Amino acid sequence: MCLASIVMNDIRSVPGIVSFATATAETTVSRPAGNRVLAGDPQHRARNYFSDATGQMFAGVWESTPGRWRVTYTENEFCHITAGEVRIESDDGASWVFGAGDSFVIPAGFSGVWEVTKPLRKLYVIFEPASS
Repeated sequence: MCLASIVMNDIRSVPGIVSFATATAETTVSRPAGNRVLAGDPQHRARNYFSDATGQMFAGVWESTPGRWRVTYTENEFCHITAGEVRIESDDGASWVFGAGDSFVIPAGFSGVWEVTKPLRKLYVIFEPASS
């Protein structure tokens, strides 16, 4: 066996970097389910730039018009707000306000209310644990 064939057989496929500036996004437009909306007519647009092979991890840009709606998380989500403002309230009454430049994580199991008070844009990374 020659050295070249040993080296060639040891090359592993390495995934490339996904740049949001150049990648093609899968875009979806949606609204919260009517029974979850508490105020306004929030409209959402998600541009998903990355999904892993397991279907458990996603990353992209999400935008929303103002409104207020109930949420229940089965996934863990990292958010970085790039524009606008959101107020998030948990079912136990705790609340947070986030604006441009703020970052936070919403853990799986969180339940409460999202209220977009100014048109919002965020970067997101979602990890959805596998079902047991």
